[in-house]
Amino acid sequence: METAVKPASEDMTSEPFLVSVAAGPFTTSDSLLYEPLADLMKTVQNDKPDLLILLGPFVDSKHDQIINGDLEEPFEDLFDRQVQQIVKATEQLTTTVVFVPSHRDVHHHFVYPQPPFTTKINIPEFSATERIHFVSDPCTLLVNNVTIGLTSMDILLHLGSEETVCPPGSSDRLGRLVKHILHQHSYYPLHPPVEDVNLDYEQFEKHALLPYNPDILILPSDLRYFAKDSLGCLCVNPGRLAKGLVGGTYAKVWVKPSTDHLDKSSSHILPRSLAQVIRI
Repeated sequence: METAVKPASEDMTSEPFLVSVAAGPFTTSDSLLYEPLADLMKTVQNDKPDLLILLGPFVDSKHDQIINGDLEEPFEDLFDRQVQQIVKATEQLTTTVVFVPSHRDVHHHFVYPQPPFTTKINIPEFSATERIHFVSDPCTLLVNNVTIGLTSMDILLHLGSEETVCPPGSSDRLGRLVKHILHQHSYYPLHPPVEDVNLDYEQFEKHALLPYNPDILILPSDLRYFAKDSLGCLCVNPGRLAKGLVGGTYAKVWVKPSTDHLDKSSSHILPRSLAQVIRI
């Protein structure tokens, strides 16, 4: 699904912008206090990114307390509290916030492609209607003439587990996995899918194919975090914001778009961009 998201800058042609990207889980495995998320919001308040992309899971089906049934409130209420925390933390900023669901979100539809979140939080109450966006998984954003493709599905891990033969001289395993996605123009180029992925083939044809390679491709994964050039696309795995009992990593990307919005060459943004993976 393609969504146009307008960041803080009103110039949609060549203004540079900063993107912060974090992927769930957003809380450690021993509690549901969401301390890594609170730490992330402090960095957002300091950095003031133009765009904040948050990819699920927000209410992780693999969390011990959820598996054991120790949660005393509905899953939807737990999610709404995190949305409210994020909206409040950014209400004094011009940051656009994008929420991306995950198939591991226990309160949401367990299917891929996945529809956007819904929430009972009154977004207009915070005067945040133009800043807060709930999008599908996968999704393609258009920001200042820069296309950002993203999916919360761990396709890199799934592809890696299915590889049987590696081409000679192909020592960059992560780069090789990314190229499968770009070459096949699909957010999930694996058939059949892994056992725990419920693929809706009808919706897949409509919403999970890449008509062209994006300028930036965000692929959160349990595999090692990275930022690299693959076929002229800036590919980023921000890692997980929480890893077990400790905080994990997130990514920041500084982008300077080309002044020629029709320029779709491999050097469209790469010479003017910087990606960094940071430990929370």
